[in-house]
Formats: sequence, structure tokens, C-alpha cells
Amino acid sequence: MKRLRLCSLLFLVSVTGVVAQDTMLSKEEAVVKALENNFGIQVAKNEIEIAENNKSVLNSGYLPSLVGNAGANYQRDDSTFEFPGQFLRDPSSGETLLDDDGNPVPRPETNLYKAEAQRYNAGLTANYTLFDGLGRFYNFKRLKEQYQLTSLQARETIENTMIQMFSVYFEIARLTENKNVQQEALEISKQRITRSEYAFEYGQNTKLDILNAQVDVTNDSINLLNTRQQLANAKRDLNVVLSQDLNETFEVDTLVTFIPKIKLDDYVAQATLNNVAILQTERNLAINAYDIKVNTAGYLPNLDLTGSYGWNLNQNAPSAFFPGVNVNNDRSFGLGARLTWNLFDGGGTTVRVKNAKIAYANQEILQEQVALQVNRDIQNALAIYENRLNIYAIQEQNVLTNQNNFERSKEQFQLGRITSIEFRQAQINLLNAQTNKNLAKYDAKLAELQLLQLTGQLLNVEF
Repeated sequence: MKRLRLCSLLFLVSVTGVVAQDTMLSKEEAVVKALENNFGIQVAKNEIEIAENNKSVLNSGYLPSLVGNAGANYQRDDSTFEFPGQFLRDPSSGETLLDDDGNPVPRPETNLYKAEAQRYNAGLTANYTLFDGLGRFYNFKRLKEQYQLTSLQARETIENTMIQMFSVYFEIARLTENKNVQQEALEISKQRITRSEYAFEYGQNTKLDILNAQVDVTNDSINLLNTRQQLANAKRDLNVVLSQDLNETFEVDTLVTFIPKIKLDDYVAQATLNNVAILQTERNLAINAYDIKVNTAGYLPNLDLTGSYGWNLNQNAPSAFFPGVNVNNDRSFGLGARLTWNLFDGGGTTVRVKNAKIAYANQEILQEQVALQVNRDIQNALAIYENRLNIYAIQEQNVLTNQNNFERSKEQFQLGRITSIEFRQAQINLLNAQTNKNLAKYDAKLAELQLLQLTGQLLNVEF
């Protein structure tokens, strides 16, 4: 029964290991896919586009405004006009006409039916601010600085995404190498079962050696299954970062190269010129400086120019006194200038200027704080990177030592000079050394990438 379970587990491990050859996803391809597809980067690019629109001349206030208007009215009336107390007169003599009884003839009422009137008008009004105390001039420059700040914020998003992407990418690489190491360990354990069974048949060992080998195979199989599951999960994590199908399968490049120390020292020396956090504080400081000048413009007068053109057409309906249609067609032109100077606004401008100066002072303090923190982070990152490189070198040597120890233990085990337990311990030591070396290698590479991010060179190097 135990042998049946063991065979089933081995079959499951072997089946899960038989997969189609996946395509290779290089580091360069992963970077390109992240830049093109990552949702956070797409949002950052849209923010840059908004900032670019805001800094255009169309949003500067330098262009005039032109407003057009037009209207039309139609009116139709049915009217009756009465003339109480008025009498008809002889057109020639002007005397009041009398009826047969000698009474004055009253003036009859007048009826107007379907009396129509139309009114049409159209006009253009142009306004241009010739001078506004230089407020729009400094605001235009402020918008350009805001664009630069938004670009730096997008760069920060891209750098953080690259770090996130490589963290997952190297985790996949580490698990891939661990999987290969564990597969090799499983094959060795399987060979132990076969050897123990032959030795048992010839009376060279006991059943206990077979059971120990089967236990080791079971443990190695479970470890391999868990690693494969972790590897599948990590690949899905990378697919999320790359914004692609979650079930996309691929292999990753496990080759890691490190930047020469002389070049890395040069990057560290120029970190204050390229670090994105420091550059953002500089842009914020420039924006605050323009805020002061924009608010100071409230002390100066404004000069506006206006121009207008208008057209009106009125077609009035006949009336009792004007029986014909009355047409009035007018055209008008106008030019004007207006000077306004807010001599006192209750102190609002003064308060805004003072607050802008305080904000500028705060930004100067923040700039010093960020510079100090970045310098600390760079020194810490450099120390961590060098430490992890040393650990990686030690782990590489440790693998060689354990590899030699395992090979000798294997020879001694085959000669029957050491027990299976001692051989298994040598195998476990080699397995741990190999997985620790893999961990140290990718930890050192991630430390290098984080150092490159702090020095502002993450997007300027080849991966």
C-alpha cells in the first residue's frame, strides 16, 4: 500500500514536470511589456499628457477671447384699435363731418390681422488682456514647471514598477533554479531506492534502508511540488505587473551580471544630480517661487482691450398710425480699453503673498530633509549591496565545498562505508547550499537595482 502511494506521488511529479517548452521572456522584453502595458504606467503617461495640455499656450491666458452671439424673434398680432371721442374730418377742409341728424361722425375702429414682426441680431465681442501685473507670465512658467514635476512623478512610478517587476522576475528565476536543484535531488533519491532494493535482495542491507529511501523520495517530491506551485503563482504575479493574460506561460533568464564597481561609484557620485526625489523637490521649489510672483501681481493694475461688432434688423408690423412695414437695419463697431487697479482688497493679496513665502520656506526645509534622507538611503543601499555580494561569493564557495563533500559521500555510500542517513545529510547540505546561493544571487541583484534607483540610473542601464 505504501509502495502504491509512493508510485502515485512519483507519477504526479513526473506528469507535472512534462510540459510544453515555454517561450523565453528576457529581461529586456519584460521591461518593454511593462512600459507598454502596466496600468500604473499608463495612468502616469496620461497624467503627463494632461500636464502637457495645461502648459500649452492655449491655457496661458495670452490669447484673446472672441464671443459670438446671434438671435432671432418672430411675432404675429391680431389687433383692434378704437378711437373714442375722435371724429372723422373732411380731408380738404379739416372740418368735422356730420351725419344726417347733424351729429359728428365718430372715427371707426381699425382692425389689423396677422400683423408680423421680425427681429434679427448678431454680434462679435473680442477681449484681450494687455497687462495683468505679470500674473499670467509667471503662471505660464509655473505650468511648465508643473509639467516637469509631473514627468518626474511619472518617472518615479516607472522606476517603482521596474523594481516591482524585477522582484517578481528574479523570484521566478530563483524558484526555477530551485526547482532544477530539487529535481536533481529527487532523481538521486529515486536511484537510492533502486540501489537499496537490489542490495536488500542480495542481503547487503535491511528493509529499513529501503524505507528510509522511500521517505526521502516522498519529502523530495513534496518539496518539488510546492516549488512548482510557488513558481506558477510567481508567474501569475508577473503577468499582473505586465498586464497580460494570467495564464501566459514563459521561462525567464537566470543569468545575472553585476555592474562594475568603478561605474557604480560614478553613479553614486552623481546621485544628487539624478535622484528623482531630489529633482522633485527642486521643481516644487521653483513652483513655490512662481506662486509668490503670481500673487504679487495682485498689487499691479490690469489693462484690458475690447472690440465689438453688431448687426440688428427689425421689421415691425403695421400699426394704426404707421400702416406700412417699418424696417430698421443697424450695424455698429466699437473699440475700448479699461484700466482697473485694485488699490485695496481688504488685505487678501498681502495674506496670499505672505502664505506663498512661508510655503516656499517650508519647501526649502523639505528639500534639505529629502537630500539628507536620500544620502542616507544611498549609503545604506551601497552597504547592503556590497554585503550581499560578499554573501553571494561565500555561498558560491559553499556550494563547491558541499558539492565535493557530496561526491565523496556518494562514493563512500556506494562502497558501503557510510550509512544512508549520512549520505542523505550530505545531500541535504548540498541542496541547502545551492538554494542559499540562488537566494543570495538574486538578493544581490535586487540590492543593485535599488541602488541604481536611488542614484537615478535605473532607467539608463541595460538589464
